[in-house]
This record gives sequence, C-alpha cells and structure tokens, in this order.
Amino acid sequence: MGPTPFTVAPPRPAPSVEQAWLKLVQAQVEGSLVEVLELPDEARLDTHWTRVLELVREYVLRPTRRVRPALLLAGYCLARGSAAVPAGLWRFAAGLELLHAFLAIHDDVAEQGALRHGGLALHHLLTPDRVGPDLAVVVGDHLFARAMETMLGSELPAAARASQYSLRVFRHGAAGQYLDLGLPPLGQVSVLKALRVARLKAVRQGLFAPLACGAMLAGADMALQLQMARLGDCAGLAWQLRDDLLCLFESARVPGRRLDCDFTQGRRTFPLVAAWARARPEVRRELETLWALPPERKDDAARQRARRLVEEAGGRAATERMVARASRGAVNTLAALPNPNGLRDLLQALIGQWAHRMV
Repeated sequence: MGPTPFTVAPPRPAPSVEQAWLKLVQAQVEGSLVEVLELPDEARLDTHWTRVLELVREYVLRPTRRVRPALLLAGYCLARGSAAVPAGLWRFAAGLELLHAFLAIHDDVAEQGALRHGGLALHHLLTPDRVGPDLAVVVGDHLFARAMETMLGSELPAAARASQYSLRVFRHGAAGQYLDLGLPPLGQVSVLKALRVARLKAVRQGLFAPLACGAMLAGADMALQLQMARLGDCAGLAWQLRDDLLCLFESARVPGRRLDCDFTQGRRTFPLVAAWARARPEVRRELETLWALPPERKDDAARQRARRLVEEAGGRAATERMVARASRGAVNTLAALPNPNGLRDLLQALIGQWAHRMV
C-alpha cells in the first residue's frame, strides 16, 4: 500500500508542480485582493477611516500560503478537466480570503490573540487600548460585507449558489467556535461531543470547504460535488485533530504558535476529553484542577504536567487513531476522483502539504 497523501515528503531539489501552482495562485489572488480593497466610494468618508482601510490592506495582504484559493482553484480545475480558469474565479477566490480575514479578526478578539500571520492582530494594530477589540469587530463586519459583494459580483454562473454554500459552512463553523469557547466542565463533555466540536472547528477554519465550492462553480454534477465535500470533511477533521495535538504537545516548536494555546485558555479539546474518559479517578481530578487554574498560574511546570497526564491516559494515542481514520477516509475519496490532466495528483499533493500542518 502506497503512502497516504498526508505524509509530508522530504524537500525536493527542484520546485514541484504544486509549489508552482501555489506561487501562481498567490500572485493572482493577491492582485485581486488589491483591486477589491480599492474602495473609491469610501475614499472621502473620513481621513481616519482612510487610514483604517490602509491598515486593513496591510493586514489582508500579509504573506501567507493562500490555502483556500489554491484548493478552490484545484477543485474547479479538476471538475472542468482543465487548468484554464475565468477571471471571475480569481475574484471569487479573493472574496473567500476576505471572508476568512473577517473570521480571523473576530476570532482574535474572542480568543484575545496577539499575532496573526507574522504581525499584530488587527485589534492591536488599530489601537493598543481597550477600544481596539470593539473597533476590530466593526472592521471585520466591513470585510464580511466586502467579501459577499466580491463573491456575488464575480459574474460566475454559479456564484450565488457557491456563496450560499460558503455561508452555510461558516454558519456551522460559528456553532463550532461557540461550543469550543463554552464547553461545560470536563465530566460533562463526552468523547463524541468533543469530536463533533472538532469537526465544527475544522469547518470554521474553512481550509477544505473550497473544494466543493470550486466544483460548484465549475458546474460539476451532484455526485462530484458530494465527493469533494466528503474529501473536505475528512481532510479538515484530520487537520483539526492534528492541530489540537500540536497546540498541546508541540506548541513550543511550532513557529508562530502561542505557548498558551488551548491549555492556558482552558479549552476541552479532543485529546483532553479522550484522556479524561480513559483516566483513573485521581488522574481525572488532577486534569480538572490543572485546566481550571487561572491563566497566570499555568506555567511551564503545569503545562508539562498536563501534557504528561494526557499522554499517559491515552489521549494522544486516541487522537492519533482518529487522525488516521479521517486520513483514510480522505485517501479513499481521493482515489475515487477523476484525474484529468493529472489534476487529482495535484490536489493530492496540495492536501498532503496542509492536512497536518499549521496554516
């Protein structure tokens, strides 16, 4: 049996096809972002607002891999059987990026995040005082409106339907974010509930949902759209569970990740809940005590103890098994897709780069 598409390959001596694809997508989408963020109807509203728009452009155009547009384009091209895309697709992809920026801004406010893509989170960028989060929420709302204008104005035949699909995905993702922030005490969270929240959190990230969206925009039949949606679900769950593991066990070695992550914020992620379900009563009590500590008391010693308890109780191993199961589902779904002009191979390589990595 060959390697799964989630195995990170060793560095190649020459740029791969997927790397070339990524560079093309990054250049095209960032060019479209520059265009859609030019808002002449707002140019004279107020000099202060003009400065805010400049900060927003800097924020949105920070260097990133542009995962969502790359998968949107890959899904479109596979469904069409050709690498040729209409200009409107780049515009739709830019709208998706604005939609994700809106969510990132709101998430950073809710999670009290300080950094995003190598720079300050927008609420810190706007103003360092307590008004910053309020202003950032408003700017996020503005980006949401611009995202929908952009997607619906892309002049693609299926733009309205694909936009509705994207909004439904993000609506479900909002439920995941709410549950993630507001889960009850450990003893009241079942493994199945924690897994459901992980699925919804994956939806919130929106990394793999663009696959089905791309197929819709290409006019694919329902069978192919459903295959793309299943592929996105499986790959997204594998990514989210891996993210939960990295945040708990590897955050000190993941560039750009905060050391506090889920533990400091007291989140009941799948590895923790799986460990609690398997643990002896005295271990359960200690886990509850550790997670209930105030953030200022969750020092390195507490963090190391939490990691050890979760691992010894089997939380890490249980999560790895779920990652493997979700990955197998994605592998099997990928194998059933058509491969016109090697586009399935490209899609497999793209997903392989991201399914287990931070974005």
